[in-house]
Amino acid sequence: MTDIHKRVRFKDFKLRDSPRGNCEAEVLLGFDSGEETVGRSQGVNSQTGILRCSAEAAILALDELVKEHGISLDLLGVKSIKAFDSVVVIVSLTSNMDNKVQRLVGSCIIQEDAPRGAALAVLNATNRLVGNMIHAR
Repeated sequence: MTDIHKRVRFKDFKLRDSPRGNCEAEVLLGFDSGEETVGRSQGVNSQTGILRCSAEAAILALDELVKEHGISLDLLGVKSIKAFDSVVVIVSLTSNMDNKVQRLVGSCIIQEDAPRGAALAVLNATNRLVGNMIHAR
């Protein structure tokens, strides 16, 4: 299979509430080859907590892919803002490889589903990093 077919694909997103004021986000990523990875995160059921939980689930789904290359990802922050008559979710991450820390930023214009947008913004922030790793395989 050529490298172009090895891209990480966003396959599914689920967000569940619990009666105790928590939420759980689940992000499913996959390759055309059929391989899949899932990330799950729990957080506080608030506007900011749900966005953070969703972004962390995406990072946990990516962890399996990046850890084999000695890379760790950490979420610094996530925010939803209104800009140019649209709502945009922005995430800030760090990647650490061989004690070299790199700052990554990603965004996603959202229509209705801000939590899903937070997960997609993580993929936007990491697409070049992950793409370079896949290409190097």
